[in-house]
Amino acid sequence: MSLEDDPVGDPDAGHFPPLTGPRDPPVFSFVPGASARALLLCDHASAAVPAALDGLGLPEAAFARHIAIDLHAADVTHGLAARLGVPAFLHGCSRLVIDANRAWDDATLCPAVSDGTAVPGNVALSEHARRCRWEQLHQPYHRAIDAWLHARLRAGDRPALVSIHSFTPELGGEKRRWPVAALWNRDGRMAQPFLRALRELDGLDAGDNVPYSGRVGFGYTMAMHAEPHGLPHLLIELRQDVLATPAQREAWIDLLARRLTPLIDDPALRRPFCVASAD
Repeated sequence: MSLEDDPVGDPDAGHFPPLTGPRDPPVFSFVPGASARALLLCDHASAAVPAALDGLGLPEAAFARHIAIDLHAADVTHGLAARLGVPAFLHGCSRLVIDANRAWDDATLCPAVSDGTAVPGNVALSEHARRCRWEQLHQPYHRAIDAWLHARLRAGDRPALVSIHSFTPELGGEKRRWPVAALWNRDGRMAQPFLRALRELDGLDAGDNVPYSGRVGFGYTMAMHAEPHGLPHLLIELRQDVLATPAQREAWIDLLARRLTPLIDDPALRRPFCVASAD
């Protein structure tokens, strides 16, 4: 399904009251790059909440937690874009406002509870209010990605998509041992050699489809932008404690750039992935 076919699209979207004003950060940001061989994405880059939503009724401290943002993922995305010379899109709103990696019908799109924390501004959220956030805060990011990709495809490019996320060292009392992981579904052209290099060359305990699984759906972003075009793609998860300091983040940016470069430079990845041939 393309964004043009999105059944949630509302012809009356222009009649929604504006959620953002001149003092709010942009709904998404774009980092230009000299090369179109890859595009970086960061769905949970920001903890920002439009002033019109009054902090969703939460204390300010809540927005420094993982429930609001993938901690340090934006720094890694910016650093990796600079190192690889490729562009990046970063979403500009907290995942508590609306999760850029969720579809319209996902119950966690605007979560009423996140990791045990109630979100007052999302409790009993009306469909009108939910649709307003979708049209103004969710879809602009995805329409921008879609437009960039279609322009590149028309030019004959087939960029790899790499999505950067981070995860907590522990959740629900369960420790997560992997410092880095890759999520993938049927197309393992990037994930499998990426994991193999991390394990064999770097000696890392790299997780395969943990702590979440691409086999049960990446969420919205990869399903919308990579899989329909057969583009090579990879979702990278980094454990937040290994990114805690600037030096740690720089070290991971170096390592990821070293392992991603031969993949995004591989001409074999320019061929469209065919699901039927993978079965």
